[in-house]
Amino acid sequence: MRFFYPLLALGALAAPAAQAQSVASATPESSELLASVAPVAAEESISEGAPLGLNRALAPQKTAKLKLTPDDPDKPSFIPVPIAFYQQETGFAVGAAILPVWRFGQDTTVRKSNARLIAWISQEKQTTAQLTHTIFTKEEKFYFSGELSYYDLAFNYYGRGNETSKADESHIQYPLWVFDEKALKKVLPNLFVGIRYRLTDLGEVKLKDQEGNTASYYTIPAAQRAGYTTSGVGPALLYDGRDNVLATYKGSFVDAHVLFAGKGLGSDYNFTRYMVDARHFKPLFGSNNTILALQFLGQYHTGSVPFREWGGMGATLGGSLYNNAYLMRGIYEARYRDRQFTTAQAEIRQKLFWRIDGAVFGAVGEVAPAIDQYTFDGLKFAGGVGARFRFNRRDRLNIRLDYGVGSGGNSGIIFAVGEAF
Repeated sequence: MRFFYPLLALGALAAPAAQAQSVASATPESSELLASVAPVAAEESISEGAPLGLNRALAPQKTAKLKLTPDDPDKPSFIPVPIAFYQQETGFAVGAAILPVWRFGQDTTVRKSNARLIAWISQEKQTTAQLTHTIFTKEEKFYFSGELSYYDLAFNYYGRGNETSKADESHIQYPLWVFDEKALKKVLPNLFVGIRYRLTDLGEVKLKDQEGNTASYYTIPAAQRAGYTTSGVGPALLYDGRDNVLATYKGSFVDAHVLFAGKGLGSDYNFTRYMVDARHFKPLFGSNNTILALQFLGQYHTGSVPFREWGGMGATLGGSLYNNAYLMRGIYEARYRDRQFTTAQAEIRQKLFWRIDGAVFGAVGEVAPAIDQYTFDGLKFAGGVGARFRFNRRDRLNIRLDYGVGSGGNSGIIFAVGEAF
């Protein structure tokens, strides 16, 4: 979903966080939204008694501070954050989010692990509960990354292909369970190998209303509209040389895996997914004040692929499918879908002043039934600008607000915690 939290809320959040450097979290989720977040105090002072005698009024008072984010960088930190928002599909919604950050052991060369827990319910009785995590064990011997989520949301569905139009829009709703886990072992510094398992359980896909073009809804095969399960497992390889997984200054990241979904694993459909996600980060002009961030992602399928497992351009739901990346910001959630999906994006992240940073980004992508059907004329484009608020300087946790525009007359505001990739 796309969240817009008033900037005034950031001022309220920053006051206690200026000393505590606290952590906040919210979901990165497709229409423009208005949202607000209730600040959570990161510390409060308890006054102790001043010395007795004539100088009591002049004596400085001592304070003891309670902090959710300790000064010790090796201790875990977290802050629960109430959230509230409004969007056309859901009405008003309320919930809470937590993003803990911690390190296993005392070795500061081990990168910090993090998790995100978000849950909310809306006026229209739509719900989301999402838990994602990235974990480095002691000495980084093992790496775990994954998601356990439940969604019951409404979406605009435009059908399949690279040339769908606004007139094709159907309004649909369905429940969805997702379990996705990578379990990898370090074989060389920053290089991990292992397996990945992904399960999706889709409930009945319904027309939410008759206001759109219902024809796109009925292009989904009846057996798929009734709901289905996909279950796949396969080898995974990961190179993660990023200096920080929440906001990277330098390093590279490559995730390559294959998933074999089949009836022997409880899947209703037999298909194979090949995916590679490559990112590179580099400081410019000799300092960390300006960062160039690059990403290439390709997702390709063979076999019998149900509609929701196609590659989707404009992914902003977060979660594990695209390693929590936001793709083609400015294009509606999965606005263009098909069996093959390729995209690339670039972003310049610039430190401005105090805790405020800026960003400018652009992306290009395309979907098609087969790779050899990609065409230059079929390329879709998206881009925009954004602001960053460094809510937790200790762990480099940013609150992000982006405005993007894209092909097909799309545009939107996206609020999230953490960088887009």
